[in-house]
Amino acid sequence: MDILKEGVFNSERSKMKTITFENRRKAGQQLGKGLIDRGYKGENTLVLGIPRGGLVVADEVAKALFATLDVVVARKLRAPYQPELGIGAIVDGDHIVFNEEVLRSVGASQDYLNREIAYQKEESERRLQFYRGEHPAPEVAGKTVIVVDDGIATGYTFRASLESLRQRHPDRLVAAAPVAARDSAEMLKAFADEVVCLHMPVSFFAVAAWYEKFDQTSDEEAVAILRRNWSAWPLAA
Repeated sequence: MDILKEGVFNSERSKMKTITFENRRKAGQQLGKGLIDRGYKGENTLVLGIPRGGLVVADEVAKALFATLDVVVARKLRAPYQPELGIGAIVDGDHIVFNEEVLRSVGASQDYLNREIAYQKEESERRLQFYRGEHPAPEVAGKTVIVVDDGIATGYTFRASLESLRQRHPDRLVAAAPVAARDSAEMLKAFADEVVCLHMPVSFFAVAAWYEKFDQTSDEEAVAILRRNWSAWPLAA
């Protein structure tokens, strides 16, 4: 991070100290309480974390709700020459959503899109195999499904996850995160039965800005979280 960006980042954080989360686990505990206050509980409830950081938050939510925890793998489709900018997302290797406005603005060619989709599809399938192994995918139909991430910026990765899950006929589909950009949270209301966010600031800046500690979550940590939960709920498929 260069000096200018770091200065802006620290300045932004200094304005938000009263509503900053200590870390992902503390944020997940608060989010779990918020969901309980809205009447959600473990019976017939499935919590799905978006890797990798979202799984840490989802782990605490599942504990609070006494619910089954599993994973939904969503991968950002990157803009050409700007890998941090998302032009869409792909879920579990098949469901694709584009941010048409951003897609037009970056001028991505069809050849570039084909290559990026192929790469992210392969990576999504690799991660699914790495995370899940031989463990079966969970049953979604007829359940309350709560999709959790550590924060919502543009919301298109989240949207793709919701659209993909809706096709599997859950009884109720909920989007949940500790913090979200207000416009993104509003956008997701068209794809979820309820959007639960503890904070929706007008000036969002970045997900990391709302955490005191925002370390990278490794694939190994994500797998350990899933295996611990699956061992506690061996029949919850």
